[in-house]
Amino acid sequence: MGYRRETFNHLNRWLDEVRQNSNPHMAIILVGNKCDLERREVSAEEGAQFARQNGLIFLETSAKTAKNVEEAFIYTARKIYDNILEDVYDLSNESYGIKYGPTNQYSRVKLDMPSMPESRSSFSCC
Repeated sequence: MGYRRETFNHLNRWLDEVRQNSNPHMAIILVGNKCDLERREVSAEEGAQFARQNGLIFLETSAKTAKNVEEAFIYTARKIYDNILEDVYDLSNESYGIKYGPTNQYSRVKLDMPSMPESRSSFSCC
């Protein structure tokens, strides 16, 4: 999951703050960094379990090798897009943080990644 146990131990508090101060339907992804390291203070299993218990998307990345870095953004964008299709967000309400407007050929993004992990918390790189 990550390199530092201290950071992992703060996740509950940070998640509570995010949920108290944001849209209740916000897409949240837990990203474990430095999955390329052999010596770890927090296992991928711990990260996946935390994500599963809290309804988060989870995957591990490596900034050093760029493993899953792009996927983290794509999975988040896909979750937001899926929520839009399911009418979870009120697009006329700016507090949702989504601006709806005309599109053109230069503003489209293809989300052609494999579908998100079934459990929403089981994707990792190592």
